[in-house]
Amino acid sequence: MLTIALILHSASNDNMGVGALSVSEVAILRQIAKSRDIPIAIKVIDSIAERPPYVSGEDITIRPARPLRNPLDFFHAVRNSDMVIDIFGGDSFADIYGRRRLTQMFLMKYLTHLARKPLVLAPQTFGPFKYRLSTFLARQTIRLSAIATTRDSLSTACLREMGIKGEIVEASDVALRLPYDAPPVRSEPGPVKIGINVSGLLMSGGYTGKNMFGLKMDYPQLIRDILHRFEHHPEPCEIHLIPHVISWNHGALEDDYAASVKLSKEFPNVRVAPAFASPSEAKSYIADMDFFMGARMHACIAAFSAGVPVVPMAYSRKFAGLFGALGYNETVDCTTQSAEDILVHIFDAYDRRSELAQTQKTAFEKGLEKLTRYETALGDLMEKVYAKQR
Repeated sequence: MLTIALILHSASNDNMGVGALSVSEVAILRQIAKSRDIPIAIKVIDSIAERPPYVSGEDITIRPARPLRNPLDFFHAVRNSDMVIDIFGGDSFADIYGRRRLTQMFLMKYLTHLARKPLVLAPQTFGPFKYRLSTFLARQTIRLSAIATTRDSLSTACLREMGIKGEIVEASDVALRLPYDAPPVRSEPGPVKIGINVSGLLMSGGYTGKNMFGLKMDYPQLIRDILHRFEHHPEPCEIHLIPHVISWNHGALEDDYAASVKLSKEFPNVRVAPAFASPSEAKSYIADMDFFMGARMHACIAAFSAGVPVVPMAYSRKFAGLFGALGYNETVDCTTQSAEDILVHIFDAYDRRSELAQTQKTAFEKGLEKLTRYETALGDLMEKVYAKQR
């Protein structure tokens, strides 16, 4: 039996995007294990959470750990595994999110190295790094890792600039594999279903409340303008506010659901999607839309991989890096573009949604082909580690 530990994944995070990475990683591991005839046990080393886990199965164990409070306990959890996969939320391998997150990142990675277990850096965004010490530590842990995988060319370039000369696997986001239920075919024509993901974090001005991400426009006003224009569009539209970060106790700073409910009081004709219990449930709902836009990247990936024409609303380079690498160039940049430019692009894309669907299909196929590079490298390592047991 090959025991695989997943660190910096989550089985019960309020952020459905972080959850999508974990559910998709498990799906990938199961497919590799089946195709290569390797018996596996998956151990998700996760923080303690109130939300019921959405990663489950006979091969799954949820192992609570608090690395910063009890690093020895985390070390034992890793030491009792055969290999370790780290995805760190998809975009947190950087020093822009604060000292606590950075400390946790390096502590968990270096304890894994100390335990002498192969560390796989699953597809994620790398950088930016602004400080010499964090750049040095990041460079060292990447060099010690068995596999380093980026999900876009910008991250690959970042690693090369940091001095990484070894092999880098450039893949795509694992959430392209997120399972979901396809919607039933509609028997009769009706209004165009518009899905809008409103970021509770951006509505609050970021963690600092002071336009932390340097947006060029007033994001709350932009959202209100989008809703107003769709409500008064010549073509009948059915507007759905679709949260992708859903606080178990509702009302947290990042809570998209609370932000959506609040907006619905101003716009009573819009519908607020349910407080989803899992990433797959969220994707299944998004898949029933005819057009989608949002500032949560994995909400946009859910639409993209379900064939729904989408306009990602970026607040960091991870959006353009991921979608641009696949040849899908409909992302708007909230840090450089004006509100009016963004509105023009969104409604132009809406008019071109049939064309977008075709471009999207080609880009999605390219994403799956790139993701295969990671799956092949991961499968080869699993075979190698498993062979040593026999």
